[in-house]
Amino acid sequence: MIAAHELVEKALALTTVSDAVVIATDATEASLRWAGNSMTTNGVSVTRSWIVIAIVRDGADTRVGTVASTSVDPDDIAAVVAAAEDAARSAEPADDAMPLIDGAGAGSDWGDVAAATGVDVFGRVTDDLGVGFDGADALYGFATHHVTTTWLGTTTGLRRRFVEPVGSIEINGKRGGLNGASAWAGTGTRDFADVSVASLLGEISRRLDWAARTIELPAGRYETLLPPSTVADLMIYLMWTMDGRGAQEGRTALSKPGGTRVGERLGTLPLTLFCDPSAAGLEYSPFVVAGSSSDAVSVFDNGMTAERVDWVRDGVVNSLAYPRAAAAEFDAPVAVPGENLVMTGGSNATIDDMVARTERGLLLTTLWYIREVDPTTLLLTGLTRDGVYLVEDGRVTGAVNNFRFNESPLDLLRRATEAGVTAPTLPREWKDWFTRTAMPALRIPDFHMSSVSKAQ
Repeated sequence: MIAAHELVEKALALTTVSDAVVIATDATEASLRWAGNSMTTNGVSVTRSWIVIAIVRDGADTRVGTVASTSVDPDDIAAVVAAAEDAARSAEPADDAMPLIDGAGAGSDWGDVAAATGVDVFGRVTDDLGVGFDGADALYGFATHHVTTTWLGTTTGLRRRFVEPVGSIEINGKRGGLNGASAWAGTGTRDFADVSVASLLGEISRRLDWAARTIELPAGRYETLLPPSTVADLMIYLMWTMDGRGAQEGRTALSKPGGTRVGERLGTLPLTLFCDPSAAGLEYSPFVVAGSSSDAVSVFDNGMTAERVDWVRDGVVNSLAYPRAAAAEFDAPVAVPGENLVMTGGSNATIDDMVARTERGLLLTTLWYIREVDPTTLLLTGLTRDGVYLVEDGRVTGAVNNFRFNESPLDLLRRATEAGVTAPTLPREWKDWFTRTAMPALRIPDFHMSSVSKAQ
């Protein structure tokens, strides 16, 4: 197996078309799983994936062909390049055609070997879980750590490399058997050095204590406190739908007659929702890596420097996602979705502070099975899971039944009456794809629990 940077160079040297992009990724994943207070599995996997993007420019038309491979045999490189070029020659003209980003050659780290991880990254986790296993509650969960090294090269001389570590841990605690009370806690991390398993277990135990009393409530609208994890799940979906072309063409909730909702105020809170590749502890690739084009990203923008994007700034819709071609078409600033999401602008209040100021309402902990109902309003539906609690006179008095909810993240931002302190959090629903988030808790005066759910 040749080194990844050599694979990129060899593939580029074999190209015969107008332009090409080659992206190679070496990834190591370590994982750890436990169930019923016992470790069950652990392991490490190593993978390579690479993509050849061939570009044929023929007069006014530009065509793109993309072929991906996981082969580690150098003899397969020529066949993959040829297949990508054949696909480009027979493709329809690309709507997002632009010149590739120019480059000045390789940096000093271009030839470095891939970074790696191993099960030793979980050393503190296993020690602290061992203490939890001695308790009365049954613990289940999963921890994973990925270290991905990406090399990106183009026929215009661009050479970029980036190492991206990302991990997460989630723990589910049960009391009273498999059908008894259940609570979940989790967090994202770069290296597990900042993970406190004791804090996660303490929060799970507290929630299970709350569930000693159960109350049945009907569907309806309730004042509801959304902790950072639930806010992250909802705001991630919002960012995923903020493409400029869809809004310009009247297909999304960010559309309005004759244009988009950029410049429109959402509610009264001065909240800012943004992606930033340099956000401390949440860093992601400082350049665009796109294996295929969509309304939000373009293969022609590969290697372009990634910048901070404020999707909402001080409570006002500020940006939509535009690759360079769409930005030129709609006379809008270029903006590319990132791999983290942060919301700021709240107070210094913790979720416990917000509970203490609640006369009567609900405290959610996690959401799951989130699906889109209506793209024109961004109405989402989903279920509550692993703990919905009743708050009365400033304290949690018991657990209530689960609900199905119907809400739009845009409407939640309009109606929120309080935002707490921003804290790193792990989205429960989207954690398999998106772990780098920092969010405040939100107070929603009339969160819509549309029906009672029998989910356990």
